[in-house]
Amino acid sequence: MKISVFGLGYVGTVCAGCFAVEGHEIVGVDPVQVKVDFINQGHSPIIEPEIDGIIARHTKTGRIRATTDPLQAVMESDLSFVCVGTPSLPNGDLDLRFIRRICEQIGEALRTKDAYHTVVIRSTILPGTMHKVVIPTIEEFSAKKIGKDFGVCNNPEFLREGTAVADFRQPPKTVIGEMDRLSGDLVASLYEAIPAPLIRTDLHTAEMIKYVDNCWHALKIGFANEIGNLCDSLEIDAQKVMDIFCEDRKLNISSAYLRPGFAFGGSCLPKDLRALSYQARMHDLQLPILNSVLPSNEMQIVRGLKQVMETGNSRIGVLGFSFKAGTDDLRESPMIEVIERLIGKGYDLRIYDRNVNIAALTGANREFILNRIPHISRLMVPEAEDVLAWAQTIVIGNSDPEFKKVPQKLRADQCLIDFVRMTTPEGKYDRSPLTYA
Repeated sequence: MKISVFGLGYVGTVCAGCFAVEGHEIVGVDPVQVKVDFINQGHSPIIEPEIDGIIARHTKTGRIRATTDPLQAVMESDLSFVCVGTPSLPNGDLDLRFIRRICEQIGEALRTKDAYHTVVIRSTILPGTMHKVVIPTIEEFSAKKIGKDFGVCNNPEFLREGTAVADFRQPPKTVIGEMDRLSGDLVASLYEAIPAPLIRTDLHTAEMIKYVDNCWHALKIGFANEIGNLCDSLEIDAQKVMDIFCEDRKLNISSAYLRPGFAFGGSCLPKDLRALSYQARMHDLQLPILNSVLPSNEMQIVRGLKQVMETGNSRIGVLGFSFKAGTDDLRESPMIEVIERLIGKGYDLRIYDRNVNIAALTGANREFILNRIPHISRLMVPEAEDVLAWAQTIVIGNSDPEFKKVPQKLRADQCLIDFVRMTTPEGKYDRSPLTYA
């Protein structure tokens, strides 16, 4: 395939070289003449393991060359990869001037090109940039229409400096955000030989995933450092602790607990976070990441409460209020917090959980609930159907399988709020983080 690569920095140079290795014809585009000269003389403009040898080999084979002329590059290629920088502005937003300028140049070139052309944004851009900046700019400067005359894809990169060539060959995943099938198929064909999951999705999701990845990596580093600082103050070997932590690939290093939903609760997580924060204070340590977890959890409870109140209904039914489905543990259940606040605001409630029998509760569990809502038994009904028949707004509070078919049982005048996202049909997504109907 004939590919033009706009931007000959780290991402662009590595992509150009690695696509050439796969047999494609590459023309790199950069306004900096020195970078163009480097490529054409068989040298890499960046310092990165393996890439200089790749550039040297494939300038000789004729698979790689470079130019400062965007018009020539677009006219001589089937698709264009945009790999320019998106640095931060003083307010934290992205500086999109390089993206915008490249889109203007590609648009101007497409004005005189008859063949269908695909533009692939490889740069890291915030969700919405494809629709708000990339597509309108290309349409304006080309006087052509997306999907009819040209296509766009978003193809985020997962390359680390120092291992970029190896990461290109064996990425953790390949993500293609597409608007039209033709462009998606074209980009997907480039990665047929790459041994990684190929994920084709919408543009917004593809734009978002790189940010989720990087913020998660930053959070992991910050978390490990805070644990390390606390271990040091307690004269515990932090490396040994984290080695053992990482041995758990069922819960710790896994997808467990990484599904958006409602707040956490129970007898362990809140208690242990408070205890560790207290221990840190006793040693004059600041743990900003760990100390922010409980306030973040509280915000999720407030968000859920607000959503219930915004329905405008006074009769609220709750299905599932133990902190986890299949248990009768009510200690620090976020749903108990929601129930208590709704009662305090004058709402009329009926609640159901097949695993909770107030009379059978014992010990700390019984003490907790009777201290919080001593008259809770008066709100409880024996069947889920009793809640469904009575309530105007139904809230699903835990993931008991019994509640999976609740949407099919609703009347037209009822509203469903699913805190745990268990009733959502496959592929259906509401932009609200909590509500599914």
